[in-house]
Amino acid sequence: MKTILFIALFALLIVVLLVWRQWQKLQRAAYIRTFVLPPGLYSKLQKHYPHLSLKDCQLAAKGLRQFFGTYLAGGQKPVSMPSQVVDALWHEFILYTKHYQAFCDKAFGGFMHHTPAVVMGSDQSANLGLKRCFYFACRDENIDPNKPLSLPLLFAIDAKLNIPDGFRYVADCDRVRRQQSADASVLTAGAVYCGGDFAKAGDGGTAGFSDVGESGGGDGGDGGGCGGGCGS
Repeated sequence: MKTILFIALFALLIVVLLVWRQWQKLQRAAYIRTFVLPPGLYSKLQKHYPHLSLKDCQLAAKGLRQFFGTYLAGGQKPVSMPSQVVDALWHEFILYTKHYQAFCDKAFGGFMHHTPAVVMGSDQSANLGLKRCFYFACRDENIDPNKPLSLPLLFAIDAKLNIPDGFRYVADCDRVRRQQSADASVLTAGAVYCGGDFAKAGDGGTAGFSDVGESGGGDGGDGGGCGGGCGS
């Protein structure tokens, strides 16, 4: 009888713990969606990119919230930053050290360290971080990450805001490749990276998104798909 009671209490404890963890995650996600950046950050961002309007800066802030959300949704496993303008805003936020520490404590229960903006390349951990970021950013906007018909904000914002050093993505590079084969002048302004390629296997070890989910494991590839870009 005592053994049965112990097992029942233990099972109840596990259920309570799981419910509490899910509730905590929902509370943190709600906080990330609604937190207010410290005053003065937009003017600092405009020093990097003087052409940005207030509305543009607010869109960058929305992108930063989405980035933080991907980190939380992925179980706080590493995510890589896919946007130069959102990265610049993140970096300025970190310089407000007390505000940033307080935000991280409430959003994640600990400090989230900065990593530079990257594209798919030779760094396996960065590749996996980009895939994880794309996967959860797509889920945030109800986009199928395996067959995206559009891009989540984080991967579209640099092109949308015409960021000079920004990373350009399209949802599907197959159309771009067909255009380039027909017209060599297409997208000669710079490299264009492919949202659809994040879902593909065979990039040096990563099998689609099987290793980026909440319970997934494994490591990233070495930059297949577009790699250095579909454009130019």
